[in-house]
Amino acid sequence: MDFIGAYSLDNLAFLMQGFYMTLKVAVVSIILSFIIGGILGTIRFTRVPAISQIVVAIVETIRNLPLLLIILFTYLALPEIGINLGNTVSAIIALVVFESSMIAEIVRGGLDSVEKGQIEAARSSGLTYLQALRTIILPQALKRMVPNLVSQFISLLKDTSLAVVISLPELLHHAKIIQAQNTQYVIPIFILIALIYFAVNYVLSLIAKRLELKQT
Repeated sequence: MDFIGAYSLDNLAFLMQGFYMTLKVAVVSIILSFIIGGILGTIRFTRVPAISQIVVAIVETIRNLPLLLIILFTYLALPEIGINLGNTVSAIIALVVFESSMIAEIVRGGLDSVEKGQIEAARSSGLTYLQALRTIILPQALKRMVPNLVSQFISLLKDTSLAVVISLPELLHHAKIIQAQNTQYVIPIFILIALIYFAVNYVLSLIAKRLELKQT
């Protein structure tokens, strides 16, 4: 094992480039997943005839598919019908599709956790259903969702490593390139990327725990 050679300034800089790509893909995916998942989860909660049933079918189908399959489909299958996205966009779309379905279920569960009597009370005070949902139910539900949402975002960050199969230049992809230079670098580089993932996810998990404590 060659820790000194593996941790040279050039190698560390190269790894940070990959880590930057990991964070960029994760942040964009988190934002889009939260927006789309929030909309889908709200539709599921409101049980709008026909529309909610379609959303349920889509969400449940995607939730039961492997993320790796979705990544490969967006990168390899879509070009066959003339849609060429590139590895970065393909990875983001695959992550958003998959994570949105997970977040939709979190949102639906959070909304369901708010007592139904509050909607009835709001309606009796003159608010419309949408006004009651926006001003009374959503704020309460969001507080209860936060720990689960943060946990899901942690999973999303880790899931970006699956995009290595489509050569996305993220952290694990760059680590593999460095390891290919010298077999003595394999263990040191694996230890380093494990520490990087651990550090970021541990901080996020602490945030989730603190937010969860605030709800009790």
